[in-house]
Amino acid sequence: MMDPPSVNLVASTSNPDGHLRPRRNEARTRHSFFKTVQWSADGTTLFTSSYSNRICAFVLPETLLEPRQSPVNLTAHGTLTLPEPTSAIAPCPYFALEQPSTQVLLTASTDHPIHLHHAFPPSPSSASSPLSPTSPPASPPSSSDDNPDPPPPQPPPLASFHLVKRETEAYLPVASLLWPAPGTHFVAGTTNRIALFDVSRPDALQPAPLLSIPTIPSTRHLAKGGGVGMRGTVSALAAQPLVDGGGWGGLLAAGTWTRSLGLYDLARSGECVATWGVAGAAAEAGVGGKGVVQALWSPCGRYLVVNERGATGLLVYDLRGTHRLLGWLEGRDGRTNQRLSCDVFPGAEGTGGFEVWAGTKNGGVVVWEGVGNQEGGVRPSWDWKAHGSAVGATAMHMSGSVVATCSGSWEIVDPEVDTSESSDSSGSSDSSDSSDESGSESSAAVQRTSKPRVVVRETSLKVWSLGSGLPARTERESPDDR
Repeated sequence: MMDPPSVNLVASTSNPDGHLRPRRNEARTRHSFFKTVQWSADGTTLFTSSYSNRICAFVLPETLLEPRQSPVNLTAHGTLTLPEPTSAIAPCPYFALEQPSTQVLLTASTDHPIHLHHAFPPSPSSASSPLSPTSPPASPPSSSDDNPDPPPPQPPPLASFHLVKRETEAYLPVASLLWPAPGTHFVAGTTNRIALFDVSRPDALQPAPLLSIPTIPSTRHLAKGGGVGMRGTVSALAAQPLVDGGGWGGLLAAGTWTRSLGLYDLARSGECVATWGVAGAAAEAGVGGKGVVQALWSPCGRYLVVNERGATGLLVYDLRGTHRLLGWLEGRDGRTNQRLSCDVFPGAEGTGGFEVWAGTKNGGVVVWEGVGNQEGGVRPSWDWKAHGSAVGATAMHMSGSVVATCSGSWEIVDPEVDTSESSDSSGSSDSSDSSDESGSESSAAVQRTSKPRVVVRETSLKVWSLGSGLPARTERESPDDR
């Protein structure tokens, strides 16, 4: 495995809630950390989600790649607080920083409709006008405030889309969202069903799915389809890109927690094309897996990369004619129940194939180059240490010269065993509140005799620049070229 040619840290933040300062003891009660990170369509903004039910929008400065002494300290220009944990978000595919009407995103929360929100909700001082992405964020509350005021109420969503069970009228759990270009429709994945919505008509009297495709013939039978179709919650969605033009008009790839894959033609027939399981291929490759968390089409639209939870590698399928396993990407330690997302990028000129970028549970990022050029197992081309905990997501910029990563994970700590951590947390968490405590020794004694607790060792969002030592790269197609 080669060393990385040149990877430099240019921007970072360690607060998963953006510029908001957490309340007293909030980090220990909520255990918040970054879950996902995505680029906007124009490449100017990063969208992150965290375990504190907040979605933040970070607008990167134009001088991001200019030489400086230290990395840029990122602050969120927009923070959206959801009432329940979100399982998926989907930014607008035609997002443009100079067009406020395009600065929207879809969110899917438990027991709620699918909502369309503004990425930059109104600031507390102005409930009528959205926060300008170029204006500084609101100042955080003072650390001396023992009882800070509750956060201001969030503005209502711009639109709602209902995905309910007909028999009980209960909201179905949405596990995946896909909002592909040109942006007139979006797709939602739920239990044994894929739904297509028309986002261009949010004011309809009944914002129900435009098309609903069951992934199994029937849910009433005890066999749940009798082995036909793709049973389980649709946890991953991916749209096949069109090489000869922008937008989406090809196949839709879907994956489930039950380790099944399916191809659906929503643009033409609206029916299932093929389904198959990945358990046999994963066993053959020796990478394991506990359910599909992500499916990625190659930039050429010929191959499908399958990312499973708890797997030590990624599966690569050749979909030109048959769903044949082409090979697998080795050397990625993903043996954790946490979702670890990856990304793909066109290969360098002269090498062919494409690149796959993925994070590991130990804080590293591994890169495979020339994927699709060979069969069987493929070792990483190079890697680097990016974080101190599991890398939840890796996202490549459309230019190929910048990559964003986010990290964070829970850890069970026994105070009686890890006394050093207990003393560090009690002595450095809130030094200004020592007058409210009975004493550091008694506090440490309470922690040592308490039950094991959950802590977050490290969480951060980082933006890396790829130096000139890398081969010449091909830029992704920008929205303006479509």
